[in-house]
Amino acid sequence: MFSRRNALVSSGCGFGYLAFSALATEAAERGQQNPLVQRKPHFPAAAKRVIFLCMRGGPSHVDTFDYKPQLDKFDGKGPGTAATGLNVQKGRKLKKSPWKFQQHGESGLPISSLYPHLSRHADDLCLLNGSYTDIPNHPQALVQLHTGSFQFVRPSVGAWVLYGLGTDNQDLPGFITIKPPARLGGAQNYGSGFLPAVYQGTPISDIRSSSPIANVRNPNVSKLMQRKQLDLLQAMNRDSAERNPLNSELEGVIESYELGYRMQSAVPEVLDLASESAKTLSSYGIGNAKSDEFGRQCLMARRFAEAGVRFIELTHEGWDQHNNLSAKLSSNCEATDLPIAGLIGDLKQRDMLKDTLVIWSGEFGRTPAVRRSDGRDHNATGYTVWMCGAGVKGGIRYGATDDFGIAAVEDRMHVHDLHATTLHLLGLDHTKLTYRYAGRDFRLTDVYGRVASEIIASTNDRAKHNG
Repeated sequence: MFSRRNALVSSGCGFGYLAFSALATEAAERGQQNPLVQRKPHFPAAAKRVIFLCMRGGPSHVDTFDYKPQLDKFDGKGPGTAATGLNVQKGRKLKKSPWKFQQHGESGLPISSLYPHLSRHADDLCLLNGSYTDIPNHPQALVQLHTGSFQFVRPSVGAWVLYGLGTDNQDLPGFITIKPPARLGGAQNYGSGFLPAVYQGTPISDIRSSSPIANVRNPNVSKLMQRKQLDLLQAMNRDSAERNPLNSELEGVIESYELGYRMQSAVPEVLDLASESAKTLSSYGIGNAKSDEFGRQCLMARRFAEAGVRFIELTHEGWDQHNNLSAKLSSNCEATDLPIAGLIGDLKQRDMLKDTLVIWSGEFGRTPAVRRSDGRDHNATGYTVWMCGAGVKGGIRYGATDDFGIAAVEDRMHVHDLHATTLHLLGLDHTKLTYRYAGRDFRLTDVYGRVASEIIASTNDRAKHNG
């Protein structure tokens, strides 16, 4: 191959059109397999895609989705009351929720008054009230939520999903993360770890930018000339990859260059909201000062999902309310309530919720017992995650914390169980989705993880619900 290129140069052709054509033919003859090609799941899947709503900072479960009437009864009480033995630390007092809970939908699911719009979809929600994690510190808990481990650099859940299933749209990234956390693990939260680099997430940091994905356009060279340059560069990269088969980053570079070229046309089309009706924009809270930003994220998520992106993550910051809980939590919920309700309603209207898995979670919850009168601290022993959509039973509470919301005590669901269940809904067996690295077969759930089969609807139940 090397001598063939030299012959082209020495003959006086240089790297002109004939040389580029020869190199392109050469690459095709090698039969390079696209690592992002769509792949079959291990078994029939309920979900085709995931939209993960990350509430970074730790939302208070006892003020949103985990109704605890005992907090009303023992409000202001500390150690030595009925709370003894439930880890109410010295100097803390139980604090009731400032917001009222009401039953919603035919299921009667209790949801706080903080979510008046989302509560309209109560019969679609599955509240995982028995969730828990290992560490009550933001950096470790956030990385564990995304990768399954807080101790080592591991591939993110989105990278694992893309590795297992590939993507439907070869002109867009298969894994997109909108406004990802810049701190607390940073790129590790959407990275590919030891998986090939092609499976890492593509970040969109500024949703209002004319070029929200960095370097996706080349203003200096025409697309035809870019194609010629790329053909040459890719042939050289493939030669290097053949000489260094253990360097997975080369394959990632090769595919990312190709994807970047195709994205120049595909990305602006997906991100252009001009084709959306005024009614749709309003349903997402776009145009409302408080909900506009997250509303745009949610609408972009629907458009990316519709275009075939496999895993989409959205992040809303600022849920770490050690003080000023009443104002800050109200503000957070007002910013996200209508957009999330709009997203679920839009997916339903387009018949997409039946195969789109929506997950809402922070890295942990907040303490029911407080040091300050208007603030809650970190709580990793019990909190709420919710799911809705593809294959998930709606209108149910699965698992429970104790009477005060301090610790998960019933149908406890660890982060590993959440990941195992997510993969299962996508048709992937978490024990079989492995990658050999450093002499060992690794997986997202390490050696743990239980699929919460109790929350998964039967085929007949899904047909009735979607019918």
